[in-house]
Amino acid sequence: MEIIDFFVNLLSDPRGAIAGWIITLGPVMVYTPLWLIVFVETGLVFFPFLPGDSLLFAAGVFSADGGGLNVVATLLVFYTAAILGNTSNYWIARFFGKRIIDSGKVKALTPERMAKLDHFFEKYGGLTIVITRFMPFFRTFAPFIAGTGHMNFGKFTLFNCIGGIAWVSLFVLVGYFFGGVPFVQEHFEVIVLGIVAVSVAPAIIGAVKAALSTRKKKASAAQDAE
Repeated sequence: MEIIDFFVNLLSDPRGAIAGWIITLGPVMVYTPLWLIVFVETGLVFFPFLPGDSLLFAAGVFSADGGGLNVVATLLVFYTAAILGNTSNYWIARFFGKRIIDSGKVKALTPERMAKLDHFFEKYGGLTIVITRFMPFFRTFAPFIAGTGHMNFGKFTLFNCIGGIAWVSLFVLVGYFFGGVPFVQEHFEVIVLGIVAVSVAPAIIGAVKAALSTRKKKASAAQDAE
């Protein structure tokens, strides 16, 4: 139950979590949980629900003057976590991808999401790794799918670095430059929920479109049968 409470609190109040780590761990060791959370979200296909976007934004807020974090250190820590996380995910898929998919243990890795990512790779190629950085769930699964045979490692590494740096820079620097605005401070929880909602929206829209398409195909098949 404690681990569940930890994740719930982290998802709902990343600012409170970071503030607590700064106090208990100090200005240097506080980067350890920040690095681990981003690495695990991007590196292990079993944890796509971790709060990447909101955590980056909150860390950016604390990286402003007097917040307890240093913006350069924050960026470097998250750059390495994001890039190495995707790299880990890629190689896990290379060695164990088929076994993991066939086991059915990763419930979030649905056939619909896999089909959507297959479509992304066919349409955008390596840019898929960059685009999905900004899409929760998909950013965890894209390097995994890439590792199952969609992309060679050299090409993957190039787009992995571009996507990781772009994703981290955007959310951390937005928090850094705008986190001190009184409106943001007063409505922080609402803004975090808004970030999550905007990030998740493409996945929800894709799922709805897939469901409607499936329903339409079934209806069409039923009409043909009649």
